[in-house]
Amino acid sequence: MNQSISQYIESLLPSRNELFQEMESLAEKERIPIMEQTAIDVMLQFMRMQNPAKILEIGTAIGYSALRMSEALPEAEIVTIEIDPDRAEQARKYIQEAGKADRINILEGDALELLEKVKELGPYDAIFIDAAKGQYLKFFNMYGSMLTTQGCIYSDNVLFRGYVAAETVDQRRFRSLARKMKEFNSCLMEHDEYITTIIPVGDGLAVSKKR
Repeated sequence: MNQSISQYIESLLPSRNELFQEMESLAEKERIPIMEQTAIDVMLQFMRMQNPAKILEIGTAIGYSALRMSEALPEAEIVTIEIDPDRAEQARKYIQEAGKADRINILEGDALELLEKVKELGPYDAIFIDAAKGQYLKFFNMYGSMLTTQGCIYSDNVLFRGYVAAETVDQRRFRSLARKMKEFNSCLMEHDEYITTIIPVGDGLAVSKKR
């Protein structure tokens, strides 16, 4: 999306409460990846229409998106996975401060190793993927089986700073990730069990609905 248009849309969004503003400032200061405002606004609107009772989030970070989802869907139960113990502890603090500890359950560990535990807590009406980009396809395939019949999978960062559209990527550390994200996007669009649309907001949001 054109940067000026994106900034204009973001300027129209309602201001967040003090806790969210504090989390946004921390994320900016410490370079903690949280979802961009235009993208999370679109995802939350989809989720309001879907009205999931249970959500699985892969990639908690400091709990920002989990709390935004919980604010938009106060009756929803959220299970969220975080591999970094320090980030998980920060998330617990913010979730407790927001009074959402009864609705948001943090599982600490590698999402690739928590399959059975996550399965025990499922099934899920919505799955949100926002973790290690190189593992997106594994996450999608592993946890997609836990999705309810009318479920949706939301994947952030699928346009990966525009690198997915570039013929060549000069920076070596981004080259492999760009290739993996392109493969992931192709798999989504060709998947027999899902209908996917990619929305060019934020860093790219894919919405995959079960057929």
